Parts: sequence; C-alpha cells; structure tokens
Amino acid sequence: MENLKFYVDQNAPKTKFDHYWEKCVGACHAYTALREDYRMMLRKAKKDLGFQYVRFHGLFNDQMSVVREVEPGKYKYNFVNIDNIFDFLLSIDMKPFVELSFMPTPFASGDQTCFYYKGNVTMPKSFELWDGLIVELLKHLESRYGMEELEKWFFEVWNEPDLDFFFAGGQEDYFLLYEHTARAVKSVGANLRTGGPATANNEWIPDFVNYCEKNSVPLDFISTHHYPSDDPNWNADMHLDNFFGEEVNLNSDEIDRRGLLTKMVRIAKHEAGNLPLYYTEWNTSANEGDEFHDTPYSSALVTKTLIDNYGYVEAYSFWTFSDIFEEHGQVPGEFRGGFGLQTIHGIPKPVYRAFELMHQLGEERLPKVEEQGHVGICPVVDKDGSLAILVYNQEMIGKPVSEEKVEIHIKNAPGKKAEIQRIDDNHANAKKQWEEMGCPTYPTPAQVKELKEASELKTEELPVKVEGEEAVLEFALPAYGVALIKLV
Repeated sequence: MENLKFYVDQNAPKTKFDHYWEKCVGACHAYTALREDYRMMLRKAKKDLGFQYVRFHGLFNDQMSVVREVEPGKYKYNFVNIDNIFDFLLSIDMKPFVELSFMPTPFASGDQTCFYYKGNVTMPKSFELWDGLIVELLKHLESRYGMEELEKWFFEVWNEPDLDFFFAGGQEDYFLLYEHTARAVKSVGANLRTGGPATANNEWIPDFVNYCEKNSVPLDFISTHHYPSDDPNWNADMHLDNFFGEEVNLNSDEIDRRGLLTKMVRIAKHEAGNLPLYYTEWNTSANEGDEFHDTPYSSALVTKTLIDNYGYVEAYSFWTFSDIFEEHGQVPGEFRGGFGLQTIHGIPKPVYRAFELMHQLGEERLPKVEEQGHVGICPVVDKDGSLAILVYNQEMIGKPVSEEKVEIHIKNAPGKKAEIQRIDDNHANAKKQWEEMGCPTYPTPAQVKELKEASELKTEELPVKVEGEEAVLEFALPAYGVALIKLV
C-alpha cells in the first residue's frame, strides 16, 4: 500500500484558530444539574476540555418548582433550584446558555408533554403570565449576579419548535412566543442577548430573521441544531447550488456524506447574515442507543467536523457532556450508546479524548492541507510554540474504510523528536476493556477505576527521519483513528 503524503511548512503564514467548539456543551434537563455526579463530571469536562457554557432543557419544568398556583389565579415563584444550578456553574468558571423552556404547568394552555420528565410543550394560556415570569426571573438574576454578569450569558427561546414533539404550535405561534420573550428579556436589560429559533435541522432561519426585522423584534444571535442522521439531511430534495456554485442534491447517492454537516453549516451561515450563528445541539447521530457513540468512530467524525467548520460558526455545542440523561428515563448500562462524552460513571469515551486533543491545540493554524482519501490533517502552532498536527481517518457508517500508511513532510521543523497520542480501537478505548470484562451493566468501583485508566491518552515517541531540510514522520492510522503529533 502506497503511503499518503502530506506536506507542511512550519514557517508558512498563520491564521487565527479560535476554539469555537469549546464555547458551549449540552446537558440533559435542568433538574439533573442538582446531582453531585453530574457536577463532578462537568468539573472534569471543564478542566480537560475547556468548555465555557452549558445548555440544558427544562428550566421551568415542574420538577424545578419554579411556579406554584397557591389558589385559583394566584401564583408564587420559587427560584431556589435555578439559583443552586447557576451558583454552581459560576463556581467552576462556567456560565449558563439559558434555554427558556418548557411551560410551567400552571401557565400552560394544554397538557401535551415531552419525555419521561414531562416537559409541557404548549403555548402559555396567558402572555401576561409568561412575560411576567421572564421579567421576574431576569430581575431576580440581576439582583443575585449583577447586570454585568448577565450580559455575558445567552437567552435562547425554547427547543426545536419546528418539531411537533417539542412544541404544540406552528411557526407563527413560535414567532409570537419568541417576540414576547425577547421583549420581556430586553425590558430588564437592553444588552441581554436573546436568540432563536433553536430549530432542528437548520429550519426556519430565513423566515425567523425576516419576522424579527419586519416587526422590530430584538434578535442578537441565531441558534439551530443538526445531526448527520436527521431524516431531512439524508433524504430531503434540497438543492444547494445557490450557495456552492454547483448543484448539490442532498437526495443524491453521489453526495459526499462525510462533508454534510459542513455543507449545512455553510447554508445556515448564509441565512443568518451578519448575526452570530450558534449550533446549540449536534452529535454524530440523533439516536440515543447508537453504539458508535461509544467507539472511535465518533472521535474521527467529531475531529473532521470541528476542523472543517472553522470560520462558519461562533459556537458548536456538543450534545451532551454526560450519559446522565433522562429523556427516556435513566437507562441502565455503562456503554449503551448514550449521547454523552462520559458514561454514567464518568468513564471518558473515545470522543471525549478527541475533544481533549483538540483542546491541546494552540490558537494559530497553518494553511489548510487537502484531504487524501479518508485522511485529513490539521497543522497548528501549539500553545508552547511548537508544531502540532492533528490527523484523522474518517468515513461514514456503512462505507469502506481501512488502515492507512501516512507520511508527513515538515519543512523548517525545529524539532528532531516527535510524540504521538492515539485514539483508535486499541488506544483510549475503554469500551474494548469493558467488553473484555463481560460487559457488566453495573461495574464495581474497581472496574470503573480500571476502565478510566483504559480510557486515558498515552504519549509515545514517534521516530523522525531527517531528509535534507525536511523532517519526515511515518505511521499507520487505523480506520476511524485520530492522532495528535507534537514536534518537541
């Protein structure tokens, strides 16, 4: 097999490389943030991966005890659980990306709910009540944290209102709900940031922007979601020629599914115009239980996607940091295909380690190097000034992919030694160790300790050949493998 050859010049012009993927990370519904194991895992993710904000559903769910009807038509607010959560986030140097959802039952116009925790997804029975709740919450938060702090937060209205499951109304209903909510937020602080439409699959963005412009509705950012397994992504008859200068039919069998998320990001960026674009949910599939959430497959897809999407999006919030996840109740099992970067007992998955490798990168990028086959590289100036090269071997599920021999030629490389950290079937892959244990549903503390050790990144020496003015690195990269190489 012939080596894939890549060429890098360490003295080439450099550009900024913001860690936009660290801006925010997702979590389950708000009430889980009161759990100590949740907090322990979020502390770890903050420390290892650099996340700055966290977003979750259900701030106003009945579990949170925010609104209580004390007698017919009379209500009392209780913000103690919200305070508890926000106090914790600030104590670990994180902030909330506040999703204003769902409808407190006393204020709801209907009884449709979503998920095991029964978040009410209906419109308010009275906008006076809803607006009053938003204003009182914001005033309370201002008194507790100060307006200067609140101006650093984000206030997003609802979650995926384009899906009947999450919203018992149509587009016009959501736009009206957003308008009331945004005006209520701004009535407390003109510089507080509000946004939406928080839709699935990039939906409604042009209509939403037009509505806000036409009606002078405050709008500070666009938020949306996408997953590569969303049905519309794979099957809808969408033509993207207006954006890419060529006809690209997403229904075509010939489309490169590997770049689909980036194509969709580019569309959303165009539709958002001059507004900041925040993806407040994404993952390698939208299906909880897909086993590849726990395998190196997801690490390779995440790595490629984060590299390709650079420059199009201000934040890209992975869903979620932990398998403490109760949309369908708490499902038993350690490696069960949950959305989280960590298992229910806090064992880092391979995808967690991909974010860790990305976090190690510096904030200056060398010129883009074109992919060869399934393999791509991203050369970056590391935080200590040395050269770091992130490498991935990625393909979509069901498509052929195999180990590749990779050769990287580096011009003007000051270092003559190199180190490599790997993620693949045999490296940083705790699920393999778990399977060798017999797949225990409830691992013992000793087994959890062993699995955490198996998940760790290991640093190995990588030989460097010197050929004239070039340093040459040669190594094998398994299918779905990810590696970070540093010249030292």
